[in-house]
Amino acid sequence: MPRIDLGQSGMMTKREASVGWRRDGAGMIDLSELQTASTIGDAWKYPQRAANRSGFLQVDHEPDHTLYWEEYGDPAGEPVMFLHGGPGGACAPVMSRFFDPARYRVILFDQRGCGKSTPTVAQAGPAVALVRNTTDHLVADINALRDALGITGPMHVFGGSWGSTLALVYAIRHPHHVASLVLRGIFIGARQDLEYMYQGNAATFADAPFALTAPGSYIAYPDEWKAFVEIIPQRDRHDMMGAYKALFDAVPANDDARAHQLCAALAWSVWEGTISNMIPQDDDPGKFGDAEFALSFAQIEAHFFANHLFLEPDYILGNIDRIAHLPIHIVHGRFDQVCPLTQASRLVDALARAGATPVTYVRTNAGHSAMELQTALALTAIMDGLAPIH
Repeated sequence: MPRIDLGQSGMMTKREASVGWRRDGAGMIDLSELQTASTIGDAWKYPQRAANRSGFLQVDHEPDHTLYWEEYGDPAGEPVMFLHGGPGGACAPVMSRFFDPARYRVILFDQRGCGKSTPTVAQAGPAVALVRNTTDHLVADINALRDALGITGPMHVFGGSWGSTLALVYAIRHPHHVASLVLRGIFIGARQDLEYMYQGNAATFADAPFALTAPGSYIAYPDEWKAFVEIIPQRDRHDMMGAYKALFDAVPANDDARAHQLCAALAWSVWEGTISNMIPQDDDPGKFGDAEFALSFAQIEAHFFANHLFLEPDYILGNIDRIAHLPIHIVHGRFDQVCPLTQASRLVDALARAGATPVTYVRTNAGHSAMELQTALALTAIMDGLAPIH
């Protein structure tokens, strides 16, 4: 609900709060007409359906990484491999709603270390679940899942945020397996991209919390940024990602240290979850505020970011010619503060220099999340309009 400083105007009644009224001392201010959400809500084209089937696929040993997967839609339909974000973001049934269930066979799966896959970072700890958990392994897992589920020809590859990164890497390495790329919230993962979200003005925050000393997501989300920054001591704020990674890597010596580590994971997770929506859901952080989710999500992200996504510098843009022939569809929120629009611009520019143009490039009036109304509608429309796989 929108906020307004009440000053000395007194208390609201429960009714006033529920409809968006605020007292100003001399009268009543009605804020109930202001938009309070930017997510899709009940505007989905396709209803939520149950999975046709689900299962587990062991893809590695020592540790025994096992992927959890689900299949939706027509079992004989055109295959779609859905790649979730994060890394470590896991899947949810709602992610199947972008796709016409009468046309597509949709595969959702949780990548290594998160969701219902095992072992998870939350349960087994980073010393186990982050072993053999790299981009190369995730690419190999996609092929293992293809083989296990009997997908033999090209498939649509649909990925958002980190999922767009993984989709691009997969297509670069296995273009013959890709019928089309449908990408949302492009994440190239250069250092500047990460510092925009995680570093911002943190180094100067203690002295000037509202000073624009560097570009960053903090500009649009000052309250949420404060909660994220203040987990880290002032002396360590020159490298926020490094400081968080050190916290996650430490072996807690006691219950207090363990509690502080959980607070750090929740702060990291809630920061990303909150700023993913153009209009933050202040009252409900959703899965991002769940301790088990946050412990896996935050530590997997920090692991990948500290290792430069396990990719050579400029790997994606430097190999763009390998996918220039593929049908590529891009949807990016104009107001995305997790993966700013500049990342989509760089991808489109690289494609142009390789002699290619995306079939679709839609800049929606939305933030980062796939569940933002305009982005969800655009993605659904693209999937409805894709050329069939022959």
